[in-house]
Amino acid sequence: MISNRLKNAIRDVPDFPKPGIIFKDITPILLDPQLTRNIVDEMANHVKLLNLDAIVGIESRGFWFGIMLANKLNIPFIPIRKKGKLPYKTVSYSYNLEYGSAEIEMHKDEIKKDWNVLIHDDLLATGGTACAAAELIKMQNANVAGFSFVVDLTFLNGSETLKKYSKNIFNLVGY
Repeated sequence: MISNRLKNAIRDVPDFPKPGIIFKDITPILLDPQLTRNIVDEMANHVKLLNLDAIVGIESRGFWFGIMLANKLNIPFIPIRKKGKLPYKTVSYSYNLEYGSAEIEMHKDEIKKDWNVLIHDDLLATGGTACAAAELIKMQNANVAGFSFVVDLTFLNGSETLKKYSKNIFNLVGY
């Protein structure tokens, strides 16, 4: 089962980025090409019925599997980045974090009106960044078709936060 293989590959890093946090490091997954392909296949099987027009990936680890999934489904991949990282005309959205705020953006001409868009990131925690990405999609008059994550920190209830945008929330492994 893929969730067991993933749990064996994901490395726990204690006290990162600050004391008391156990960081779920997914980079060891990238050392296993077969597991990487299995992840993309599993995600593709789950989201193929959503009638997707594009996948957006959230900087930066959301790019890793987001690009591969978009290629597998033969649809565009669109990056969402931190403010100031994209060179062309952008649309941005500010949101609050536990200690401060952040702003993300995307090129304003990449998502077309009424497109069905999947939002992908490596890990779902509280859902704050994914919600901000959903707001960017809505600002483009497009539809949030769903969310996909490699890991869900289920004890933080991020999926509950996302349900106001879409009930289609998928992950491969939960902690």
